[in-house]
Amino acid sequence: MVVNVANNNLSEKAKKDLELVHRALSGDQQAYSKLMSRYRDAIYYMLLKMVNNPTDAEDLTIETFGKAFKNLHQYVPDFAFSTWLFRIASNNCIDFIRKQRTPLISIDQDHSNKDGIPLTIQENSPDPEENMIKSQKAVLMHNIVDQLKPRYKDLIVLRYFKEYSYEEIANELNLPLGTIKAQLFRAKELLYNILKKNNDTKP
Repeated sequence: MVVNVANNNLSEKAKKDLELVHRALSGDQQAYSKLMSRYRDAIYYMLLKMVNNPTDAEDLTIETFGKAFKNLHQYVPDFAFSTWLFRIASNNCIDFIRKQRTPLISIDQDHSNKDGIPLTIQENSPDPEENMIKSQKAVLMHNIVDQLKPRYKDLIVLRYFKEYSYEEIANELNLPLGTIKAQLFRAKELLYNILKKNNDTKP
């Protein structure tokens, strides 16, 4: 495939990125890896500053590339690929932060609104029915994960069921940290495809 990267508004680095984007869209898996390796650290450290939590920053980094690669066909070279990628990372992180901001209210104090009407404090503890639903969802998720190849299944189990850190997974499987991150990204992508396929086949 011939790629036109003669956009005078782009830097040489951005032109190289554009070439990799075209190669990735043509099915070149190595192009995806190269794009990820070029920006993974920069995205991670930007997100780390925003969330101040290494684990969350790692997960958000993987999510950023997942969303970017899924929507790669929507990228237009009017501006640098890096600009588009960092915008995805920033917006995704802002959404994550918003979801984390749940107000804490002390049950020992009298809480009323401006009209003096007492406010009802909702009980956050799950009832037995909710626990049963969560258990059923857990069983369903295990069944879906079982459809993955063993190496990807092991990664998902260690990371999300046993809640291992990336470093702990690397030690457990005796693999380099970078390999763990790359394979976990692929495992999540495969898992997403299985879930999507299951939803598409529902009546």
